[in-house]
Amino acid sequence: MELKNTEKQEHSIVALTIEVTKAEFEAAKDKAFKKTGKNITVPGFRKGHAPRKMIEKLYGEGVFFEEAFNVIYPEAIEMAVEKAGIKPVGRADVDLGEPAEEGGLTIIAKIPVEPEVELGEYKGIEVEKETVKVPAADVKAELNRLAQRNARTETVDRKAKKNDTVDIDFEGSVDGVPFEGGKAEHHELTLGSGAFIPGFEDQLIGCKAGDEKDVVVTFPEEYHAEELAGKEAVFKCKVHKVEETILPELDDEFAKDVSETCETLDDLKKEISDRLKKERQQEADHAFEEKVIDGVIEGLKADIPEAMIESQVDSFVQDFAYRLQMQGMQLEQYLKMTGTEPGAFRAMFREQSERQVKSRLALEKVAELENIAVSDKEVEDEYAKMAEQYNMDVEKVKSLIAAEALTHDLKISAALEFLKKNAKVKKPAAKKKAADEAEAAE
Repeated sequence: MELKNTEKQEHSIVALTIEVTKAEFEAAKDKAFKKTGKNITVPGFRKGHAPRKMIEKLYGEGVFFEEAFNVIYPEAIEMAVEKAGIKPVGRADVDLGEPAEEGGLTIIAKIPVEPEVELGEYKGIEVEKETVKVPAADVKAELNRLAQRNARTETVDRKAKKNDTVDIDFEGSVDGVPFEGGKAEHHELTLGSGAFIPGFEDQLIGCKAGDEKDVVVTFPEEYHAEELAGKEAVFKCKVHKVEETILPELDDEFAKDVSETCETLDDLKKEISDRLKKERQQEADHAFEEKVIDGVIEGLKADIPEAMIESQVDSFVQDFAYRLQMQGMQLEQYLKMTGTEPGAFRAMFREQSERQVKSRLALEKVAELENIAVSDKEVEDEYAKMAEQYNMDVEKVKSLIAAEALTHDLKISAALEFLKKNAKVKKPAAKKKAADEAEAAE
């Protein structure tokens, strides 16, 4: 067999024309005959004992063609890919051309390959980066949340107020007819929590233990149960008890109760401030990183084959399915439950996948242009770090992650660090930042 022609086509497709001689294809037919001929019945012969020529005469010359093609194709395509020096990124689209000789075979394989990549100016990209601050008000708000989580309740003999918890029985009806899911006994409801239909909780404010009250509300137009959407409902409620939420004093004892490392309230405030600063710094760093990548992608020129994007979509779908399995659900169940078509579900990952592919191509090109190399020691250090992180033996980690793949990932990481180091950092414009904050507050 021989690679006769290599043709670059649009969308990073390379067409390889492979010629297989008559003798080579005949040998493949012999292998196909030995594999499948034993299952063919020919009158006058015991099953599996008829000669190949007799079978072809009875069933046609092409009886072993498909199996013979399956025999010879892997070897043919491997040879052609190696000689053409291409890097396939997806399955080939295969056609048959006119054979060079009768009884031979011409294979035309159109293969998606890594695209040629060009970058614009990638050094000195101007990128905004937030300066991380933790105002005292944020620390106070976090202290209040801790206090809420450590609050206690106490039964009170008075009318219910906002933020009190009431123990109630209720039964709802529409036009006098009770509806499914509208009844409960001894349900604990915190007034002002927004857990129930708008207006429900407000009407219980002022009730005390032993009171009965008809609460009249209207279900939202977008309510999940269509038969109730937009309908007026009456809930007959009985209050069994009212409980007041008592917050702990924010003092040194509180600090000791909620933290294993703090002795005073000031210690706790510092611990909260440090944690919030670390979290926000990580968020700011990630946002900065994403903007740097966006800046490089903006100057990217590459005719990306569809197969690369579809492969990335596959990865995201598989990851989603794996996470569902960890929760005890299959992807098919999830799609049925949410009423989502498989095609629409895959489309959800399309934009994310396209960006992921572009990011990788851009970073690989940066690594190439900057001659970024990874030493054997760096690879070994990374293996050791992963082994410690996952509490596994180093050799086990090596058996799961090939050195070539790990080296590639380290190059990508180094390329990203290079871009971040060479970026021009600027603070967000004050006007823009104020506008964004105002919009977020609306």
